[in-house]
Amino acid sequence: MDIETLRALHKIFHAVELEPDWKIALDSLLGNLRTQFVYDNVSAYLLDRRTNGQEVVYARAVGRGKNAEADATWGESIASQVLLQDTPLLKEPGDPLPGSNRLLQAHVLGVPLYMGARLGGALVFVRFGGPTFQEEQITLASLIASWTSSLLERKALQEARTDLESIQRQMRLQDDFVSTISHELRTPLGFIKGYSTSLLREDANWDEATQKEFLTIIDEEADRLTGLIENMLESARLQSKTLQFKFQPMRLDALIRDVTVRVTTHHTGLEVNIETEGVPAILGDSVRMSQVFENLFSNAVKYAPGSRIDIALVEKDGRVRVTFNDHGQGIPEDFIPFIFERFYRVPGERSVTGTGLGLYICKQIILAHHGKIWAESVLDEGTTFVIELPSEPISKNS
Repeated sequence: MDIETLRALHKIFHAVELEPDWKIALDSLLGNLRTQFVYDNVSAYLLDRRTNGQEVVYARAVGRGKNAEADATWGESIASQVLLQDTPLLKEPGDPLPGSNRLLQAHVLGVPLYMGARLGGALVFVRFGGPTFQEEQITLASLIASWTSSLLERKALQEARTDLESIQRQMRLQDDFVSTISHELRTPLGFIKGYSTSLLREDANWDEATQKEFLTIIDEEADRLTGLIENMLESARLQSKTLQFKFQPMRLDALIRDVTVRVTTHHTGLEVNIETEGVPAILGDSVRMSQVFENLFSNAVKYAPGSRIDIALVEKDGRVRVTFNDHGQGIPEDFIPFIFERFYRVPGERSVTGTGLGLYICKQIILAHHGKIWAESVLDEGTTFVIELPSEPISKNS
């Protein structure tokens, strides 16, 4: 191998080393090396130690009218042999018949992939119509396999890091939840205990109006406590998929108007504007869907106090879309992907009470209705929650 070839290889390997994305790096490696190592197809197989089978994790086609998915099948047999024998293997075609299709004349080379110190898979190259692979090319293929192994290990590490970060985030959320729920439970319990103790004092005579005021506070705080406990139980049942749904035909516009009346009774200053184009009935659980919109109203009242709420319903292409829009301070873009996670609360909003369960419950209920929910937000302009539900009947048992 001459000095110019070595320099070209060094340049290729250096570029691969600097590329953070394993797939782009592997595409670059195999694409650029084709000037030194000609092939038509390449595919990488990894050994699944649980099933003792092999899985295609990468396939690339560069010519002869083939595609990557089909190309992968050319290497299955030799990949199995490489995994069994732990050595590079060549598979040559038989003597071609006169006028035969060169695509049927496959020269196949398989080389081991080592993940750490263990055999972890095989890298397979195919040339249609030749020429056959020479000793120097087999050595170069083994070098390519080493780099491929490194990139696949990088992929595994990136996936493990992502999983770890997700677990760590969930652990932080649960820790925050324990702290938050402890506070949320103590507050109504403190009111209930304090006012009931005051009423039971024998050294004080409370007039009827004061007694009624104390009992009203106790009643309201008991309702708040009940709501907190129901939310926790509900989220647990949704997570374990044990919550039962009772699907029946329902009018979503009528349901939203009923929820709006109940909410504005308690929040007399809340302005709600509803626009509907006469959407069709859907199959749903009216109790659970009411819970979704009650949670959205509660969310808007807490995070966009004093804001008008605009609700619109339209039907298009077999789906009913509901937009629930407030005009509050909005949600920073970085936080939007997480707001439907269990226990998640937007950082910096610690002055607002809540458990981080409301939007999680909303999403799980909507998913159970074969629908979608997402949020769009612009800082200082407001937040819009969008719900899409199928307007065509769905099976009650689905």
